[in-house]
Amino acid sequence: MTTHETSQQPNARFEPVIAITMGDPMGIGPEVVAKALCDPAILRLGKFVVYGQNQPLVDAADRAGMRPFWFRIAKENIPANRGVAAEPVVLDYGHEDSLPHAHAPSRAGGLLSKAFVEDAIADALRPVGDARRVDAVVTGPISKESWSVAGFKWPGHTELFAARCKATRHTMLFESPRLRVALATAHVPLMDIRNMLTIGRVFDPIDLGYNYCRQLGIEKPKIAVCGLNPHAGENGLFGDEEERVISPAIEIARRNGIDVRGPFPGDTIFIDAAAGKWDLVVAMYHDQGLIPVKLLGFDRAVNITIGLSIVRTSPDHGTAFDIAKKNLASPNSMKAAIELAVKLAHAKFIQATHAKEHGVKDAALDALSFEDTDAE
Repeated sequence: MTTHETSQQPNARFEPVIAITMGDPMGIGPEVVAKALCDPAILRLGKFVVYGQNQPLVDAADRAGMRPFWFRIAKENIPANRGVAAEPVVLDYGHEDSLPHAHAPSRAGGLLSKAFVEDAIADALRPVGDARRVDAVVTGPISKESWSVAGFKWPGHTELFAARCKATRHTMLFESPRLRVALATAHVPLMDIRNMLTIGRVFDPIDLGYNYCRQLGIEKPKIAVCGLNPHAGENGLFGDEEERVISPAIEIARRNGIDVRGPFPGDTIFIDAAAGKWDLVVAMYHDQGLIPVKLLGFDRAVNITIGLSIVRTSPDHGTAFDIAKKNLASPNSMKAAIELAVKLAHAKFIQATHAKEHGVKDAALDALSFEDTDAE
């Protein structure tokens, strides 16, 4: 996997403001966020605004024997027309008394974690120059069950971000030290995948993944595409999706100048990718791509939603209710998510500066208004 080019290293003139959402208060989100913000190396990367509850963060830092390096501001006390004066800062939503004692999915956890991320997205969509604008959003782990019992029908962060950004095309992608994997389908039942796969669904992660790699400074990304069936269908012996859907998508991408090959058997292509032969692998479904990513880089893997008008990253783990408040959670994936968010924010800044200097209008750089379009 090609490394980040030196030409795309962070620009000293730009200090990004990074929003971090705490995630479900009953999970390990408070712990991994607190541990990340207590790391001076992380704090040097930019300015940070945490959307969450201050007390769980302070408690997590105390349990880890760390000194909190942030300021607390009650969310309702933030003036609408200006940002915060100090950083890092926690926008405190309060309501700790509404949380259950058990570390498990809950309505309160769903309501709070959804509010954190909605507000962070709204601030990321503010126009350039707005005092409340943030340059990237790093999301702490949420419980999909908590969102469900709170009455929200979103399958996860990815779909919510896509709707709020009005993204007609988006893809879930995972970055890790040895593998970079994009998904053609994400949070869908395994039995539904065959009927959901279309040429467009396979083409989008190839195309969006190619642009993402270019944004990281990879000049000529090499992309491999997995088949859906065992042995990539064995020329139709085990299924026709490779010939009917996947190969046509690959051909369209190749006509557009993308160096993409496949479909390859999903049980072998990741060996070559981990060895550095491919910059990106496009997997057909969630576990096909996530098993090798988590096996080889669980503690440093990052989830990115590509195709959005804003930068969004997330640690590649869940709420881990079973170890919450036990000081057992590693912050490494959260730190990696913050580091990647900073890198992508710098890349976007460079792109915007280049476009402005050359008089190029890029619709993807225009701020979009926040509009509630969900069907909850």
